Amino acid sequence: MLSVQPPAITARTLAEQINTAYEQKSPLIITGGSSKAFYGRRTTGTKLSVSGYSGIINYEPSELVITARAGTPLKEIEELLAKHGQILGFEPPSFSDTATLGGTVACGISGPRRPYAGAVRDFVLGATIINGKGEVLKFGGQVMKNVAGYDVSRLMTGALGTLGVLLDISLKVIPKPAVEETRILPYDHQQMSSLLSSLGRQPIPVSATYLHNNLLYVRFSGAKAGVVSAAENIGGDILRQADLFWHQLKEQHLPYFNQDRSLWRVSLPPSAPCIPDLLIDTESITEWGGAQRWVYPKDTDAIQQWAIDNGGHASCFRNVSDFNNSKTNSSDGNGSTFSPLSPALLALSKRIKHSFDPHNILNPSRLYVDL
Repeated sequence: MLSVQPPAITARTLAEQINTAYEQKSPLIITGGSSKAFYGRRTTGTKLSVSGYSGIINYEPSELVITARAGTPLKEIEELLAKHGQILGFEPPSFSDTATLGGTVACGISGPRRPYAGAVRDFVLGATIINGKGEVLKFGGQVMKNVAGYDVSRLMTGALGTLGVLLDISLKVIPKPAVEETRILPYDHQQMSSLLSSLGRQPIPVSATYLHNNLLYVRFSGAKAGVVSAAENIGGDILRQADLFWHQLKEQHLPYFNQDRSLWRVSLPPSAPCIPDLLIDTESITEWGGAQRWVYPKDTDAIQQWAIDNGGHASCFRNVSDFNNSKTNSSDGNGSTFSPLSPALLALSKRIKHSFDPHNILNPSRLYVDL
């Protein structure tokens, strides 16, 4: 039976600190393990650490649900799940051993398995938060069918702490696949699109894809018979030490990511064409069957407009402060980090922000100016 230990810092203490900041209209910078501090725009204020609010509250392997405090190290959760043959289906990157559950959900970043298993928000069942007034609010629960009104718990995913400080989070987990195999094929973007379109019309257990330098990696996950059949069907070379490769991709340890430039993420419909001559490197990394592309753009305005024109959006994932051309890099953390919002969507976002954080004290401008 799981032994629940009291946290080093209580929810009440955090709520009181936020309430004081609310009354003083003093901005707060919400921090956990700081593993993703690079993500988003820079903000100023007094640090509010939730790392002490840690610990797994409840875990029912047979129910495929885990509930933990926001400051709980992601590594601790994944190790516990592994003991019971389970995983987090969205395959989240850590970027550091200090990564926490709260930061993982607040950033909303998913790994290679995302298009085939679901995004972070698809696994969030419920959350307890503290709003910008210092009020503790609970949304959702620990079961899949628990919807009443707005799905606020999932709204917290990807909000970067601008709507509330996460306290307790309940997540759906999935069984670890029995077998996985990765094949490598000498394919370009068009050949990849044709193959994955064909596989998508069949009961084929694809769980990740990666295209770089005209080499396509396809991972299959599931029962042994299905994985072996699918792998033999597409042919190609077997990737040895595949677990290490996908881990390096997820954590951005591959050489492509180690460039002294600002890294941008372009999210697109899988059928979108290749990115034209807008990149410093002609080759980009393509994941999610074409839906996610990692690039180093020549001109950030141009790449954002191209993404919008093709039904997607582009965002600066990691800034590099000493990159020379400021137009190609939001190096100060205060440029157009995320794709601009339409006037209607911006107005709606402001109303939502005001309802949760009336004095704009929670990570102000971390997403957009005035949000």
